[in-house]
Amino acid sequence: MSEWIKSHNDGVILKVKIVPNSSKNQLSLLAEHLKINIIAPALENRANQELIKYLAKTFKLKKKDIQIISGEKVKFKQLFINNNSVENIKKVIYEVVNGQS
Repeated sequence: MSEWIKSHNDGVILKVKIVPNSSKNQLSLLAEHLKINIIAPALENRANQELIKYLAKTFKLKKKDIQIISGEKVKFKQLFINNNSVENIKKVIYEVVNGQS
């Protein structure tokens, strides 16, 4: 299984690296984590809020279904996506990375 994603209880844990102050929101897949460029700055929790908003839109989920479980104040984070499967999340990520979404 990939190091950046794993099944956990009723959802999925993702390892991500956030790059705030980017020119656009964008997702890249690396061997050990997802790299997510976020347009918001890393001030007053704005990058975290934009991250959750972007992923909710990307995965077609409600924002409440995505939680930062570690790394809230650093670039490397672990996210929990509730009520989802590794297969579904991987499918969406591969589509986004390959430009199909």
